[in-house]
Amino acid sequence: MLKSVPTWSGFACLCACIGRLAAVGAVLLTLLVSPRIADAEGLGQPTRPFTIGERLTHEVSWLNLTAVIAMMEVASTEGTRSGSTSAKLIGTAQSTPIITKFFPVDNRVESDLDLDTLTPDHMTFRRREGKKKEDIEYTFHQKEGTVTAVRGGTTESLPIPAGTHDIISCLYYTRAVLPPTPGASLKMNVYHDKKNRPVEVRVEGIETLDGGWGTVETVRVRVIMPFHGLFMNKGDIYVWVTNDERRTPVRMKAKVVLGAIVADLVGGWSGVSAVKPGS
Repeated sequence: MLKSVPTWSGFACLCACIGRLAAVGAVLLTLLVSPRIADAEGLGQPTRPFTIGERLTHEVSWLNLTAVIAMMEVASTEGTRSGSTSAKLIGTAQSTPIITKFFPVDNRVESDLDLDTLTPDHMTFRRREGKKKEDIEYTFHQKEGTVTAVRGGTTESLPIPAGTHDIISCLYYTRAVLPPTPGASLKMNVYHDKKNRPVEVRVEGIETLDGGWGTVETVRVRVIMPFHGLFMNKGDIYVWVTNDERRTPVRMKAKVVLGAIVADLVGGWSGVSAVKPGS
């Protein structure tokens, strides 16, 4: 299978791509998206489909090879900030043994989320891909409309739109706000790598999917990418979330330069409602 890859360096780049996609919220929907409420169409009232203690695990595969195990967790931050209601979002991505042999991936993202506004206060990204080691830290000043970024030993303050999210908090906001109605859409903007990046998320339809989670009714969501190349994606990203109050992402898919990256839920589906025969 590995012989089908044009070059080892190209395969290494794809592995880095998989690791980055997974680390920022179990791959795809979390990429480059961040809500801007004023631009949303047909949105419902924000709710919390996720709870403290939720942990979702996805297997991320490429060319039928399981390359990365990605995990998303909602943890408590009780006692860290007096008088506030918050949660810590944790996303990790670790390469499987066959990938680790020549291109290890061990990424971790942590984001402190304000549960009242569903916006981030602080994010850290520990990136370990091959020989590359990088630590990134963002502090969001939502009221002031700025973010303080610490990267490579350099600290700078940059402007952000109101309601800006990071690369992991946007998934949870989308789960809370975007209604499961075909045609509903959400225009978003995320701060990442010194840029505010616009993306539109659109509900395309309702589908029934089979997997380790059973047979479930899902909402197919399309993430419309106005640019290409950052993560080697060759088009839009598709996400399937359960059509219930939890909006659990069970499958995610994106085309890359060779084939497609697919993430399937393999753990944490307890509470996902299966479709009854004949329903």
